[in-house]
Amino acid sequence: MDLPFDLQRLQAELAGNGPRAILKAALAAFDRIAISFSGAEDVVLVDMAVKLKAEVSVFSLDTGRLHGETYRFLETVRERYPSARFEVLSPDSEELGRMVKAKGLFSFYREGHGECCGIRKVGPLRRHLPTLDAWITGQRRDQNPTRQALAEVELDPAFSTPDRPLIKFNPLANWTSTQVWDYIEAFEVPHNPLHRQGYVSIGCEPCTRPILPNQHEREGRWWWEEAAKKECGLHGGNGKGA
Repeated sequence: MDLPFDLQRLQAELAGNGPRAILKAALAAFDRIAISFSGAEDVVLVDMAVKLKAEVSVFSLDTGRLHGETYRFLETVRERYPSARFEVLSPDSEELGRMVKAKGLFSFYREGHGECCGIRKVGPLRRHLPTLDAWITGQRRDQNPTRQALAEVELDPAFSTPDRPLIKFNPLANWTSTQVWDYIEAFEVPHNPLHRQGYVSIGCEPCTRPILPNQHEREGRWWWEEAAKKECGLHGGNGKGA
């Protein structure tokens, strides 16, 4: 796949860097770039990004199954950063309707979350990403076994095509949860109130629950499935981007 720039050089330059340096490089390299926003990590990136470039683009996935607190949090963030351009993506209503009609609202407890996440998350993302040349995520290496080989910048292994390469930046790859929350508290960045109720990794309401002390943060997501399967498809092929 031919790229319009030297990805290996960029990877070498950004390896081991902190989020601000990675964000600065990402925003300088691409005009059609956006931050994927849903939780604590992402709002840190939004806060950092608007200090570098006021009119950053941000998109969020509304699955139709989020907690009420999450919807209010999204609106709080929109109001906090008025210069940022926010876009909310929704699932295809006909595709979603067919699944619910055939299998009901909770088929993921029986069959796994793949199909539901595919319609509610991956589908809207797949339709949106062709409008971009690069996107920015809040993934961290310590979040899940599937993210341990995460690079600071990579060719997106899930959504790139031979005709249209897509670059993915992971500015928080080197950070820990503690560093994220230190930033949130130091700069009084908005956060989802569910975090104060024991929720750490927050997704759709039926698939998210608080964790117990000393449990890994992803234990509260899809708790009926194996750890290696705790991805929704948005970051398929983690660690495999060239």
